[in-house]
Amino acid sequence: MACPYLEYRKADGARSFDHERAYCAAAETFVQPMRADICNDRYDLDHGQHCEIFQAHSEGE
Repeated sequence: MACPYLEYRKADGARSFDHERAYCAAAETFVQPMRADICNDRYDLDHGQHCEIFQAHSEGE
């Protein structure tokens, strides 16, 4: 299951793009494609174990 904070957007208010890009709602920023691979649990990665943004946000709840 993908990270619940991962979204795909074409714009963020200040910038717009031709195609959707990975956006982390927890960090409130667009993320690099390699980070999105973690968010999408690709390549035997798990966002709960391998993403420090997710871990920090989950601890704060």
